[in-house]
Amino acid sequence: MSGFRENVESMIPALRRYARALARDADIADDLVQDTLVRALRSEKLFIGGDLRSWLYTILTNLNRNRRRSLARRPLMTELFDNNADASGTEAEGRDIARALASLVEDQRSVLLLVMLEGLSYREVADIQSVPIGTVMSRLARARAHVKAYLEGQRPALRAVK
Repeated sequence: MSGFRENVESMIPALRRYARALARDADIADDLVQDTLVRALRSEKLFIGGDLRSWLYTILTNLNRNRRRSLARRPLMTELFDNNADASGTEAEGRDIARALASLVEDQRSVLLLVMLEGLSYREVADIQSVPIGTVMSRLARARAHVKAYLEGQRPALRAVK
């Protein structure tokens, strides 16, 4: 097996972890990772060096954006009742954190996950997202503030637009 393929294979656990946190569904996450790996291996000749990890995260992030765009065109189905409302302790806290993450805007959630879960630098996230580093810092600050407010039971404040 070539060095490129071995390096890609070594990234699978990190890609799965990021995809699961991003998609919030194990099956969808596995599909995203598989599609990422297929695209990366097909495009091996296009990879001109650099940071393989950032390149793979970029592919996965773009695939997830495309998936979300296609979902936005479909009607949204939601559950009427929460069957797990009686849970307590760390299980309930975990669900609260998952709900807080789910309530974030997609760009903020992906930045938060890449920095906090995957431990990437702001520069690496900026390259993956194709945005300036200041935008990464702003999205991360907003995401952290939103999650903190959500967990403290505060409703997100609406901004006045002039």
